[in-house]
Amino acid sequence: MPEPLTRTDLQYDLPPDRIARTPVRPRDSARMLVFHRADGRLEHRRVSDIGSYLDPGDLLCMNNSAVLPARLSGTRVDSGGRVDGIVLHSSGDRLTTMLRSNGTLRPGLEIDLVGPDGGLGRVRLIDRDGARWCLEPVGEFSLDQVGHTPLPPYILKARSNDGHDELDADDRRWYRTTYEDESARGSVAAPTAGFHFTPELLGQLSEQGVDQAMVTLHVGAGTFAPIGTELVHEHPMHEEAWSIGSETLGALASRRGDSPAGRIVAVGTTTVRVLESLPSPLPGPESGQQGRTDLLIAPGWDFRNTDAMLTNFHLPESTLLALVGAFMGLDLLKKVYQEAVESGYRFYSYGDAMLIL
Repeated sequence: MPEPLTRTDLQYDLPPDRIARTPVRPRDSARMLVFHRADGRLEHRRVSDIGSYLDPGDLLCMNNSAVLPARLSGTRVDSGGRVDGIVLHSSGDRLTTMLRSNGTLRPGLEIDLVGPDGGLGRVRLIDRDGARWCLEPVGEFSLDQVGHTPLPPYILKARSNDGHDELDADDRRWYRTTYEDESARGSVAAPTAGFHFTPELLGQLSEQGVDQAMVTLHVGAGTFAPIGTELVHEHPMHEEAWSIGSETLGALASRRGDSPAGRIVAVGTTTVRVLESLPSPLPGPESGQQGRTDLLIAPGWDFRNTDAMLTNFHLPESTLLALVGAFMGLDLLKKVYQEAVESGYRFYSYGDAMLIL
């Protein structure tokens, strides 16, 4: 039997200047490293060239979840001490959050929040469940006014080290896909592989005969969490809500069976998590499906509904890196990542892409 996968198996060296602070423009001008699993070939292209690798009948499957302005910044009313946090869930007049403060937080304490444009709002701590605090607004409150774009911590740190100020007005335009569904608003981290698509590129692919379908997975804050156990399979995986409509189920089913119409090409690891969380065999398209998934995909996983993948370059010791390693092989992944580093690719959420065929 192979040795169990450890988090140290998911390490690699990345120079700090390879972390993308901002995205390229236009979106589809990002570089795209193409890896052919069949023969190990590598090609250096642009995302705008992706149509060269897709065939009529292929299904481009994307996550249409929209991002909440979920990052909070404020001060305690009693002491003026700083409090930062992230909204995990917003429902009615309650916010489920994770908070960070130098002082001790307790029920009843009130916090004045300040948005990126000076919007104000006050919240009160109600109760705590582990690391999660339940908050309620005090008076008029709008998350859109007080919430900041939930950029990953590594981008904020890299910008701070560069001496750059917050760019929230720009980030609200950048840190989202062009095809997000505002009615499917619930992610606290964006499905970043989708950043590279413009409406024009999607139109070109459609004219080429490449079909497109949407799934929804609300990305949680746990996507940033490094693997916290030495053995990867022991990591307590975060849970995320997903849904998939009947039309998409039908499109997926037509790519399976004895005469498949084409390949299922997943845009991003969040889409892969939905596709691989579906029951086998695929349910009929008469009605949609929804649920919650805590699926941990690591080397040894048998992919049932993913034939190709477009993804960004991920953090060391992360479950996202484990997923990509499962899809292309961990040893190959490390070699490809080394090639990407040496070739000057930009890494992480605002970075470049890799197409795995």
